[in-house]
Amino acid sequence: MEDYKFKGIPTFRITNYEKAIGFYIDLLGFNIDWEHKFGETEPIYMQISKNGLVIHLSENVRFKTGVIIFVETKGIEKFRENILNTKNENLIPEILTTNWNTKQLEIEDPFGNLLRFNEN
Repeated sequence: MEDYKFKGIPTFRITNYEKAIGFYIDLLGFNIDWEHKFGETEPIYMQISKNGLVIHLSENVRFKTGVIIFVETKGIEKFRENILNTKNENLIPEILTTNWNTKQLEIEDPFGNLLRFNEN
């Protein structure tokens, strides 16, 4: 057995703080854990979380868009129902059954990042 462990936290690039808050906090129900800026005109770097899923969001231009995160999920129907109850104007897709017989809900954020929620 190895003497070390890994724990990963994905970092998504965002280009608009207000849109990020509207999507992740208001629509999906994440919580803001912390926010950081080196100065008033510097890009925001923040951590959000919900039910054990932790994501970093950054306005730093060195991060690229188009990340896909695979999220193991329990209660995917309830999660989708909670999103629909926010009465947000974003189109929330249906839950699909994959070829490997899991339930999957893919939601793209306003910056081109894809959250792929999957339930066995």
